[in-house]
Amino acid sequence: MRYEILGPLRITVGGESPPVGTHKMEALLRTLLIRNGQVVSLDQLMQELWDKTPPTRAVASLHVYVSQLRKALNKYSGNADVITTRAPGYMLELGRDELDVDLFLALREKGRMQMGMSHNAAAARTLSEAIGVWREPVQAASHEGPIVREFANWVEELRVDCMELLAHALLASDQAGEAIRILYPLITEYPLRENPYAFLMEALSLAGRRAEALKVYRTAHKRIREELGLDPCRLLREAHEYILDDRLDELSVRRSRREGDIRVRAS
Repeated sequence: MRYEILGPLRITVGGESPPVGTHKMEALLRTLLIRNGQVVSLDQLMQELWDKTPPTRAVASLHVYVSQLRKALNKYSGNADVITTRAPGYMLELGRDELDVDLFLALREKGRMQMGMSHNAAAARTLSEAIGVWREPVQAASHEGPIVREFANWVEELRVDCMELLAHALLASDQAGEAIRILYPLITEYPLRENPYAFLMEALSLAGRRAEALKVYRTAHKRIREELGLDPCRLLREAHEYILDDRLDELSVRRSRREGDIRVRAS
């Protein structure tokens, strides 16, 4: 069985996705999966399910939800008992089951290691596979508790970092067109994040679209100045200078320096 939480909660068994149960049961399962292998206390679980206003019989209701969830999961899991009672609460152990977050993290790390060894085309394939694990970004709703909110923020930062690594690997393996394809949506999603602008400017320049690259810089400069009251970072300014002066070879040298930084981090 595979659990999927990079998007709406889902379990998959043999290509099918049986229902988990009520919204509260889904919230309970998501919380236990985020903290899999760790005990989650009753107080923490109640906060995830009801925030700061639990009902009068919240503890009894929680026990019922756990019991129902156990029955649902035990039908499909390869483990003898998925959820165990451990003071002061409950714990879920994956055992032989899979979690999509673990797959994403493993692929992301593999791609980083491949980049560190200058295997950039292979890294691009691996990082694309990592991004493909996501069905959609994880967004914590206002009614969800601190465990889910913290997780959502953490994995979203990792997703964006993985997208930037992928863009880097694509540029380093002469796939500027593919880099452009993924960078425009990323800039739309994160208009104040500077690295994607710099990567996009480089990709457009390498694709022979110099005027468009300079337009991207003007857009970035305006947004950052209006929203943050700051000038663009050094990475963006340097890319702008190289493109203005038709020094595309220096863009390649700068990318090699970035690959060296990744190699150091991967070692």
